[in-house]
Amino acid sequence: MAVVGFIPARGGSKSIPMKNIKLMNGKPLIYWSALALQECKEIDVFYVATDSIEIREVVLNFGFDKLKVYNRSSETAQDTSSTESVMLEFIEKEDLQKEDTFVLVQLTNPFIQANWISEAFIQYQSADSLLSASSSKRFFWNKKGEALNYDFNKRPRRQDFEGLLMENGAFYINSVANIQNYKNRLSGKIAVYEMPEYTGYEIDEPDDWTIVEALLKAHVKNEPSFKFEDYQLIATDVDGVLTDASMYYTENGDELKKFCTYDGMAFQLFRDKGYKTAILTAENTQLVERRAQKMKIDFLFQGAKDKLTLMQNLCDDLNISLKQVIYIGDDINDKALLEAVGLAFKPANAQKEIMSLINVHLLSNKGGEGTIREIYNTLN
Repeated sequence: MAVVGFIPARGGSKSIPMKNIKLMNGKPLIYWSALALQECKEIDVFYVATDSIEIREVVLNFGFDKLKVYNRSSETAQDTSSTESVMLEFIEKEDLQKEDTFVLVQLTNPFIQANWISEAFIQYQSADSLLSASSSKRFFWNKKGEALNYDFNKRPRRQDFEGLLMENGAFYINSVANIQNYKNRLSGKIAVYEMPEYTGYEIDEPDDWTIVEALLKAHVKNEPSFKFEDYQLIATDVDGVLTDASMYYTENGDELKKFCTYDGMAFQLFRDKGYKTAILTAENTQLVERRAQKMKIDFLFQGAKDKLTLMQNLCDDLNISLKQVIYIGDDINDKALLEAVGLAFKPANAQKEIMSLINVHLLSNKGGEGTIREIYNTLN
């Protein structure tokens, strides 16, 4: 008997375009659901069912060893398609066994935690199926003016009010046999696993996104912990990182770039900590050379086509490893180096190929807005 996780992820989303891979608290929205299944000890394998090549590429970049991608059919990826339709299609196509346990996880609730799924399995042992819910201590009425869950003549205090449990869409557990038999995610004797009240928010509209992201930051700690002493060199790209990626030309044909003075001070602060500094850029201009001299950069590599090899050679000369390097880049020619160094960052304006790299930390600032200073402040 296997325990199989399942995340439906259509490419189409009208209210929030490409919602499933839009960044939520610095990670693609789907990451949070996938992380919970990856870390849950009861889950043997889990699938992301998608019709989108972009979603496929993003989730495979997570590097989760339990994760597989199921290519759902166009028939089950329509606006009108039910979740049950793709569940049943998947069960048939992947030839799941009737005794297998099926865990449906919906990525519109990124609060989900692996230990909550584990606790829910204990409840599931005495039921036929299970759903997650959160408590709601709101007073509900119908359109006829009738109170549904309290006596308005004896209005209770919130702390004394039991309230109701509201289905929050985070996850469901059932057997494959039941799903096939009833054509439904729930059946028979249903258990309810209660999650905290704040998990009652799901992402369907843009306003939901704002609320959920704020709550996720407050309740799910995802702040990385870095130490200055773990690294010895900080390196960066130029266009799109030290600048805003724009190029300005005078009537005489002179090229101009806008740099941020905060980055110049940040490099000095890193040097005060004993760091070496480097710039690697595919361009070859006197303008960048002058700026590097102004910032007293230790190593400048212009015309850099293979940044990873250049950095590896520099590390060999300095007798340090790539894991002792901090690098920030924003475009496809930075990808190999970002994946190799010990600590990698991307600015808020990074290209989608870099945004999909899950182990590259997202900065709040865009290129030209003080990215190096933000990294220094993060480590400090």
